[in-house]
Amino acid sequence: MKLNSGHLTFCTNIYAGENWETHFAVLKDSFPKLKAGLSPGSPLGIGLRLSNLASIELLEQNHLMVFKQWLQDEGGYVFTMNGFPYGGFHHTRVKDQVHAPDWTTEDRVAYTLRLAHILSQLLPDDMDGGISTSPLSYKPWFTDAGARENATNKATANIVKVAKGLQQIQEQRGKLIHLDIEPEPDGFLESGPEFIHWYENVLLPAGNNETLIKNHIYLCYDVCHFAIGYEPHTAIINELRQKGIKIGKIQISAALKAKLPASMPERRAVLDELSRFDEPTYLHQVIARKNNGTLLRYPDLAEALAAAGDVSVEEWRAHFHVPIFVEDMGLIQSTQSDIAEVLNLQKESSFTAHLEVETYTWEVLPTTLKAPLNDSIIRELAWVKTLLEQ
Repeated sequence: MKLNSGHLTFCTNIYAGENWETHFAVLKDSFPKLKAGLSPGSPLGIGLRLSNLASIELLEQNHLMVFKQWLQDEGGYVFTMNGFPYGGFHHTRVKDQVHAPDWTTEDRVAYTLRLAHILSQLLPDDMDGGISTSPLSYKPWFTDAGARENATNKATANIVKVAKGLQQIQEQRGKLIHLDIEPEPDGFLESGPEFIHWYENVLLPAGNNETLIKNHIYLCYDVCHFAIGYEPHTAIINELRQKGIKIGKIQISAALKAKLPASMPERRAVLDELSRFDEPTYLHQVIARKNNGTLLRYPDLAEALAAAGDVSVEEWRAHFHVPIFVEDMGLIQSTQSDIAEVLNLQKESSFTAHLEVETYTWEVLPTTLKAPLNDSIIRELAWVKTLLEQ
């Protein structure tokens, strides 16, 4: 939906179904209900997530034409896509494979350019389009510094290829599409400073064309990911603005947060509550803060729980997208206040037109946080709308 602060939507990676037929069936069932609840009198945007398989199938026969007509009939439009997960994302063990194939591969290049072609067909004439994507690769796959540097350079060269492909789309179809790199804990790029350093010292020299790169390679600001790292949102967003590096999309998402008491009985109660979120589908990286400010990193919640005896650790933040309208969950909390900070910056001086709520964990949430999916999506977007319009 169109707000003064930008276009607000939800990401369809919340839905299971990796082929186009299944995904379209879910959309046809849910979207009219969502639109009636959120935007009955005006169009409602969709943040489209397509697996590699679904992207291939959508371009077969007349599927894309049928989808375009359905969007027109239902009052929907697509302006942003999630191109991070390439393969299965539900009902399977995803974990670190969410990064595969990574940006060192031609498969990732082909998939992303296919998404760009699809988006160029769906994008309204008066809008730019964005595709969020993996932060190059996954650090634990490359323990040798030389191998990691080689992978970074190869991944960067492939991103430059995509930038050139996006430039061709703009020249041929008049549609501006940008690739939005999404930092994530344990990704090659996992923080604002790492992204900016890579952008200025690796990407711009590799592209050898500042206009090309800055027109088509942006940052995806996933609030959950930045909150996990205790990052200063205001400082990062201001630095990006000063350097002329654009933010393509705010992914509005909340992480788990927990204060860990020094007293062991109270501490154990908090850890027991956190253990309810240790599930086998997704990565739940944890960044812990000690009472001297030092940060400790764990690749998943299970490893953090196994090392939880260090009483100098006072807070955990965990990569588990929880409902954004809930801040206090009893013994544990969410990073909802980080969302408020970022959206207030957006209200004060808009830095993107793309706002996407991305809570994809509904199926694996503890029972006490589960609710009917359509009701939850409506509640999340209504919460954001209220915050932006205050």
